[in-house]
Amino acid sequence: MNLSNLTPAEGSVHSSSFRRGRGHGSGNGKTAGKGHKGQKARSGAPRPGFEGGQMPLYRRLPKRGFKNRNTKEIIGINVSDLQIFEDGAVVTLESLIDSGIVKNPRDGIKILGNGELTKKLTVRANAFSEGAKAKIEAAGGTAEVI
Repeated sequence: MNLSNLTPAEGSVHSSSFRRGRGHGSGNGKTAGKGHKGQKARSGAPRPGFEGGQMPLYRRLPKRGFKNRNTKEIIGINVSDLQIFEDGAVVTLESLIDSGIVKNPRDGIKILGNGELTKKLTVRANAFSEGAKAKIEAAGGTAEVI
């Protein structure tokens, strides 16, 4: 027996549709599992984060900066990383993932011009830097924007 295969006893866990406060015989009558008195026993209990009128933590902490909701996270790959492919290969997002160069492509891939390329490759990516495009074409390959 492990912690991973422990389960509650049969009949001990109530479903979410369980009817509370329907008499002593139901097993959850009278106070309906809310205990005796207090703010949490009454209707209109405070919202999450309410601290009894004290300035809540989420308002006490300083807010800084700006989160742009339309930003894209582009993964940069250098031309030197493409050297592992065979001469004449077609380099796509799937082949980059299979080779282990890219683990999570996020919003796209941009090929950057750092390093040297000696093989003729057809590279299909979301974007290319000017230097990368020049190096791929100088090696005899093509850079295709998808």
